[in-house]
Amino acid sequence: MARDPDEGDAFVFDLVDDDAATGAASADPAGPGVVPDVEAAGGAGDTDSVGPAAADPAASGSPGRRRRATAQVAAVLAVVLGTGLAVEGMRDHARIERMRDIPGGVADVSSPLEETWVWHGAVGPGGGITDVAVLDDVLAFESDGELVALDPVTGEEAWTVELRDDAECGPTAGPAQSALVISSLVCLQGKGPDREVVVVGPRGTSSAPRALDATDTRRHGPPRVGPDGTVLRAERVGPLSAIDVAGAQCTDGGECTGTVESGRDLVLRAEDAVTGDERWKVTVPFRPADAAQCARTFGGSWSSSESRLVFSGALAPDAFGGWATADRIDLNGCGIQVGVTPSGAVLGTELEPGRGGITSLGAGRYAVTRFDGVVRATLHAADGDVVGEVTGYPLASRATDEVEAAVLLGVDESGRRLRAYGPDGTPRWDITLQSGGQEFLAQVGDTAVVTTGAGSVRGLDLATGAEKWVWDGSDPASGGDGGYFGSVYVAQAFTDGESVLLLIESDSGGVRGLVVLDAASGAVVWDRPGGEAGAVDPVGGGPVSQGIMGYLVAVDGHLLEITPGGVRGLG
Repeated sequence: MARDPDEGDAFVFDLVDDDAATGAASADPAGPGVVPDVEAAGGAGDTDSVGPAAADPAASGSPGRRRRATAQVAAVLAVVLGTGLAVEGMRDHARIERMRDIPGGVADVSSPLEETWVWHGAVGPGGGITDVAVLDDVLAFESDGELVALDPVTGEEAWTVELRDDAECGPTAGPAQSALVISSLVCLQGKGPDREVVVVGPRGTSSAPRALDATDTRRHGPPRVGPDGTVLRAERVGPLSAIDVAGAQCTDGGECTGTVESGRDLVLRAEDAVTGDERWKVTVPFRPADAAQCARTFGGSWSSSESRLVFSGALAPDAFGGWATADRIDLNGCGIQVGVTPSGAVLGTELEPGRGGITSLGAGRYAVTRFDGVVRATLHAADGDVVGEVTGYPLASRATDEVEAAVLLGVDESGRRLRAYGPDGTPRWDITLQSGGQEFLAQVGDTAVVTTGAGSVRGLDLATGAEKWVWDGSDPASGGDGGYFGSVYVAQAFTDGESVLLLIESDSGGVRGLVVLDAASGAVVWDRPGGEAGAVDPVGGGPVSQGIMGYLVAVDGHLLEITPGGVRGLG
């Protein structure tokens, strides 16, 4: 990664021939399983020809990348022509551009945010679910029978793709989750013999619909949306005689006791959404499970309810649930609790179901945490290889100024310890835990920003763990009295590489507010109160000073507020 220039360093610019620059940027950005870009003037689904724009993402790519390229050229010209960009200004420019390339990074939060644009319309699949994705530097989501992509700077619709009424697109996630950046959206639509899949890539380019063969459903299970341009299928395999429920029982009320000693394994298959070719297939072995993990009401259903094998009323040893995000597939059910990476690496087969969990740590890293006895976690790389082990529950920072954070924290509440580790599990430091409920909010420069269950935000020295500052919700400069804490918590965190923006929320999920702290000193840069709970139209109802009602998403360095009724830009 390029570093910011130090004081006194010279700036050196390489002048690159236009043809060479075009050639270097000509790699297909569509991602796996997506057809090449169509003509810039063509609509979604126009796959008959490949337009000239496909060869030059700088000319036809996302609005964000074009603007950034223009800004970089302008900055170089300003220096060459002697028009006066100071060294400090160049450092800021380098920092801002770096933060745009970090998932969840924000270009600048040094000044109070104001509303810059408003887009009105339904966000998400409905029912109050505001699941979204970041695709090629635009915000993408389902909206009233369409896929809609918004330019984060202007709020204009960068593209739309018409969907059938019963479409399900993904992987998407709630705005408060971190795994939002995707390479393509997979949409399943239609029922029975009309079931089909369409893949939507950058700039709204759509693949031709592919009919889903009913034979594949019978052999491998019903289709589900998967990450990285895939369709997922999962099914229990093996003879029914493999199931032993003699040691388990459930009442008619759904209370289950005992253990299901043996059951059937699970096979998960990923197929290319465009071609139908199998990419990978893995077998998840059954492990003895508490009967409570084998109730029909446990987890969500992956297969249709008709295919569930049910014993003694509520007991369903074949039932399982599953869901996919951009960086992980989770499978849970009777005798099953694993995570699977987009490339097919299975994590957590050693876990006793219900005694641990699988989490994503960002940058293609994962942790398998065991809750039996002393809490410990095994760290895995994207290919599933073990890279280390830590004591305590591992926490990755919600926001960082680096592509890969330098540390992760291990919270050992029983031992009253807070430990820092390198990405490979190498111990960094070990300090006394101030209280329970620790969260790792941000890593910025040489500071780790954490929040505690006792109601404060602390800045710790990233190298030693020594406390640098504490903020308890008060701001002497504005006469604050610490009112932010007590019944509220930090719901989201973002950073621009200098300051940390915190979105705070009450324990009832009502009032939210924004606070920006200087990462080095903990000083309050600015703050804004939350909006009134129960507001009918939280989007476009007035300036940001009247309150933040939705969760935030960072897209190409810009902050967007997401609500079921619309989106607004903040800047």
